[in-house]
Amino acid sequence: MSTAPHAGPAHLRAVPPYDDAPPPDPAEPVEVWEPPLPLIGSRTLPPFPVDALPGWVADMVAAVAEFTQTPPDLAGCIALAALSTAAGGRSVVEIRPGWEEPTNIYTVVVLPPSARKSPVFRAMTRPIAAVERELVECARPAIEQARITRRTAEALMEQAEARAFKTAGADQDNAMAEAVDAALQAAQVDVPVEPRLLADDITPEQTATLLAQHGGRLAILSAEGGLFGTLAGRYSGSPNLDVFLKGYSGDTHRVDRGGRPPEYIENATLTIGLTTQPAILEELGKTSLFRGTGLLARFLYSLPVNTVGGRIARPAPVPEAVAAEYDRRLRVLVHTLVDWTDPARLTFTPAADDAMAELQDEIEPRLHPVTGTWSHIGDWGGKVAGQTARLAGLIHVAEHPREPWTRPVEADTFGAARRLGGYFAAHALAVFDQLGTDATIRGAQHVLDWLAKTRPERFTVRELFTGISRAQFRKVGDLAPALAVLEEHGHVRRLPDPDRTGQRGRAPSPTYLVHPTHRQP
Repeated sequence: MSTAPHAGPAHLRAVPPYDDAPPPDPAEPVEVWEPPLPLIGSRTLPPFPVDALPGWVADMVAAVAEFTQTPPDLAGCIALAALSTAAGGRSVVEIRPGWEEPTNIYTVVVLPPSARKSPVFRAMTRPIAAVERELVECARPAIEQARITRRTAEALMEQAEARAFKTAGADQDNAMAEAVDAALQAAQVDVPVEPRLLADDITPEQTATLLAQHGGRLAILSAEGGLFGTLAGRYSGSPNLDVFLKGYSGDTHRVDRGGRPPEYIENATLTIGLTTQPAILEELGKTSLFRGTGLLARFLYSLPVNTVGGRIARPAPVPEAVAAEYDRRLRVLVHTLVDWTDPARLTFTPAADDAMAELQDEIEPRLHPVTGTWSHIGDWGGKVAGQTARLAGLIHVAEHPREPWTRPVEADTFGAARRLGGYFAAHALAVFDQLGTDATIRGAQHVLDWLAKTRPERFTVRELFTGISRAQFRKVGDLAPALAVLEEHGHVRRLPDPDRTGQRGRAPSPTYLVHPTHRQP
């Protein structure tokens, strides 16, 4: 006769034995777990689609990721930022008449400390830094000539002023006119600044100044996320976000200078490529200013799987041919577009435009304020079509680095950009989920990440605290709320504490049984 099911937690039931099966050992009951409930904001994120990039870029991304033992998402996003550095402000994509998008992007990769971000940044941006040095060397003679011309004109101005002060009578008006003319000529001599493509740790005010000095084009690429640290409140007062908002859209930006007339930067165009720590991103999410102004909606987000703890000691180096080809092609692209002030126009083929219309039709219902799956990120989702067009433009210039404006953007190129756009959409949903969750849910997710790496059948709280990041849990007691959430959702189950009647000393650490889906296969 079969036995009635044994009462217990909702996610754990004892299996009744069949009549022809031996009864289970009561010391080792056969247990069936119901599927665990997902945490709020818990999503399965797609890997970075390396093969959506042009061959020479994809080869470098894969090789650098292997050599540095970092997720390809990191090198891939920096590669896109490098292409944006070359093309941003120098080209636009025309999807259809009346709709253009600049080819600059903002990207941020979220990784914890010690994830080898700096070596990846150096490898992927080295060609751009080399071109910047070359441009400085080429510009130096003209800069020196202008500087000497300016000093000569100022010396003549001073002499004319001295004569005007000394002259009296009928000749004073002529002397004064000569002094004014000399001053005007000196003011007209403009000494160029050294060419600049890249910036790192920079304030909004410095950003505006560099944009004004360099034709409204600049790239902020940083492995340390200094810009996000600034925006999160490193400096006192409320940061001026205007330059970052306008720099994404290519709008006109006004720069006020003390004692001088304001400068207007037409089509101010920024590229931003950053990595940041999860804590910094969470700080940004707590400030309504960043979400309310639309700053966070302008970024393409990446949440890679952290490879720390699974890296090998002697990975294969980046093949010389791969690095050389990446260096050569990226340099060609930068040199090709660096002097463009009237942006090169990259037009879509009719087939590419049709593919864009299909994407727009797919996106629109997701944005519905009531039934849309993207209703809570409508500010970000409303930019997906434009972001995808920008990515298509970057892929296009990478495929045709010498004269990208002589051929249209094909449907296949847009298809590759759409794959990248899908990746970024999934990761953006996860980022905004995290920004909208409380600390307990985030803590539970950190424990789930630890379970995914270690795959234990059971663990003690002391073992968990020893193995998990101290950035999230500073003392053992901080784990209790997270473990309670995981138990409620059916991911773990606390085992009964052993009977310690008559025993002295410290009680053993609580033990938790892990859901089979998280155990070592």
